[in-house]
Amino acid sequence: MGRRWVDGRGALVVRGGPGAADVRVPLEVAASYRTRTKGLLGRDHVDGALLLSPANSVHTFGMRIPIDVAYLDRRLTVIAVRTMRPGRLGLPRFRSRHVVEAEAGAMAGWGLRVGTRVEVVEGRPSGSSGEAPGPLG
Repeated sequence: MGRRWVDGRGALVVRGGPGAADVRVPLEVAASYRTRTKGLLGRDHVDGALLLSPANSVHTFGMRIPIDVAYLDRRLTVIAVRTMRPGRLGLPRFRSRHVVEAEAGAMAGWGLRVGTRVEVVEGRPSGSSGEAPGPLG
């Protein structure tokens, strides 16, 4: 069963290990073709993270900053984390269904690494003032 999100804002919850607290990060969701294509292009910084879904690869052509990229499987478990400089092409990840992007170095601070499960909590859809449904994942 695949997950479907809509463009908007929410939170990425990075599950802490035993005895560690969860980390909640502001999240933009890019689920439409248009928003996934634009991604982080032209930005000088990222406030939190960007979720591209569906996605199994990314590129950094036209980006101004290096980024961390986490590839997630269908269960929202991190299967790979890479830091990419501008002007690079990432190889597709066979099991990846979603990609999270953030400023380089941010993911280590959140404790996001291979094997970590995350949760996506939707906030309000883009262009809407109402609240969308709560936790997914």
